Amino acid sequence: MIQFLKFYGVLNLWRIDKRILAQFDLFSIILIIPLIITSNWLIGEAVPALAQKQATYVGVAFLAFLAIFLLPIRRMSWIIPLIYWLSITLLLGVEFFGHARLGAQRWIDIPFINATIQPSEFVKPALILMLAYLINKSPPPAEGYRLKEFFKMAFYILLPFILIAKEPDLGTALVLLLIGFGILFYIGVHWKIWAFLFGGMLIFSPIAYKFLLHDYQRTRVLDFVSEKPSYHVQQSIIAIGSGGFSGKSKDDATQTQMRFLPIATSDFIFAFLVERSGFLGALGIILIYIMLILHLMSLSIFSSDYFIKVVTISIAFMIFIYMGVNISMTIGYAPVVGVPLPMFSYGGSSFINFMILFAIMQNLITFRYKDMYDGRGTKSFI
Repeated sequence: MIQFLKFYGVLNLWRIDKRILAQFDLFSIILIIPLIITSNWLIGEAVPALAQKQATYVGVAFLAFLAIFLLPIRRMSWIIPLIYWLSITLLLGVEFFGHARLGAQRWIDIPFINATIQPSEFVKPALILMLAYLINKSPPPAEGYRLKEFFKMAFYILLPFILIAKEPDLGTALVLLLIGFGILFYIGVHWKIWAFLFGGMLIFSPIAYKFLLHDYQRTRVLDFVSEKPSYHVQQSIIAIGSGGFSGKSKDDATQTQMRFLPIATSDFIFAFLVERSGFLGALGIILIYIMLILHLMSLSIFSSDYFIKVVTISIAFMIFIYMGVNISMTIGYAPVVGVPLPMFSYGGSSFINFMILFAIMQNLITFRYKDMYDGRGTKSFI
């Protein structure tokens, strides 16, 4: 009898595992893997030491993914406001204890391990979860949110935007703003509110350019609208043009190997990609991003769960904005703002941040049925 029960237990666990695999969104993982492999290959060619560090970041991101995936996020939804306000506290900490680089105070030193964190990166999942929490508690009516609900949610978006823009990190702040209001636009806000905001933006933009932007930010805008692009963009365009249809060998990729292409492993890694793999390589990476964005949008559109709907569309917005801005600036169609190519440019904070978001998404999708959380009928997954 004991042996039978043990055997039944094994079968039961196997059945539970099958249920997890049946709900787990494997397609998004399949699309992310070639981005990681291609990125590490390019970074390794440019600066081998950075490739080792990037591999470490991937390992840390994998552990973070597993840890967050196994958390009972729905049962712990009460903690989401605490996470949001903790992220705001870290942003305030940057103001008083921040570490400055190149004139920007964006990092906080971690004692004893000689490392830093950039709180603005980790505000993104906190804001997305906070908006999902608020929208799930108070879904929009048929005609969309009215002023009271809109201003309540706008407050949670504008607070981190102001703190990040003050660092200054206008690129990250604007991405956060676009994602936040993009979520509200997608979920539903009354059209009169959007008309008022659009009119106010047209009036306020010249004032913001004149009085709120720093000198280097205005210089970037002027470089963008001038007839001759900046040195960085010129070298990027040369690298892209020299890649041709199928790219160059490592030794012939002179823009990167001779260090003409600046920041080839992060901001301008797309230009490096095109120089090495040509039009075909660029097309392949762009198609992966497009498939990932469309897949995430489909998950959001066909879900009635507001947590899943908000988180999936948020990741889709973020990938689209990051990819669009990064590629546009490498070809001179957008100002150089230091926005990375998602899950491709070198850097730990951005990559880990995306993996955290995907872990949250996978958790919400995999464990979206209530019996998977309270253990009714089968052993609980978590």
